[in-house]
Amino acid sequence: MAFTRVTHIGIAVKDLKKSIELFSALFGSQPNHLESVADQRVDTAMFSFRDTSIELLAAADLDSPITKFIEKRGEGMHHVSFQVDDIKKELVRLKFEGFQLIDEEPRKGAGNCLVAFVHPKSTNGVLIELSQKSP
Repeated sequence: MAFTRVTHIGIAVKDLKKSIELFSALFGSQPNHLESVADQRVDTAMFSFRDTSIELLAAADLDSPITKFIEKRGEGMHHVSFQVDDIKKELVRLKFEGFQLIDEEPRKGAGNCLVAFVHPKSTNGVLIELSQKSP
């Protein structure tokens, strides 16, 4: 099986601090992990549940992909992340299947994972993230 589980759903937010307060009240708990991912120019807050997580994503600078996303679509669901066992193998398979890749090679993501994105133009408008735990 290529995809093993949904790891998280990413939500783009304008103000991380206010959104942490909002989602903490909604979930009845605080985020269990905060991280800045310099390569992707985002600040994140992760709320983990039994089998999956909700990741809040805020732009770390004006050139962040999150800034552009919010300007175009507003706050809301940004991506769905799936765990894979072998991210490089999955990228080759997906490219062969005709999916448009944003990342031809995996890069460092939050939580010490390797990540790569599949363009939403080839997945009915949903940005798909592949995630592999770093060895």
